[in-house]
Amino acid sequence: QFEVVESGGGSVQPGGSLRLSCAASGFTLDNNYAIGWFRQAPGKEREGVLCIRRNDRIVEYSGALKGRFTISRDNAKNTVYLQMNSLNAEDTAVYYCAATRYGCSSLDSNYEYRGQGTQVTVSS
Repeated sequence: QFEVVESGGGSVQPGGSLRLSCAASGFTLDNNYAIGWFRQAPGKEREGVLCIRRNDRIVEYSGALKGRFTISRDNAKNTVYLQMNSLNAEDTAVYYCAATRYGCSSLDSNYEYRGQGTQVTVSS
């Protein structure tokens, strides 16, 4: 079964950092795929955060990031990471990753493989 699985979520205080991982199962998560990170806060629609293209160029979808988040891939580990720094309460959400053999999109419905999400809570 082909799937992507997120991990690394948890609770953190404002100003803290977390690194989320997106691992693939059943296929190789390499530069044949663009990988997007999305998030959905309570009562809000799911929004795109960052996407890494097949050529490793980055697309930023959320103006709220202000350079605090970065995305990277490690093909040797079949994993894509979302490094989140200077977290604040507005970053509280379920974070999802998704993979596509095509181009980045701000809509996760355009990705062939989508994970179940990992909760990130920022609170003092």
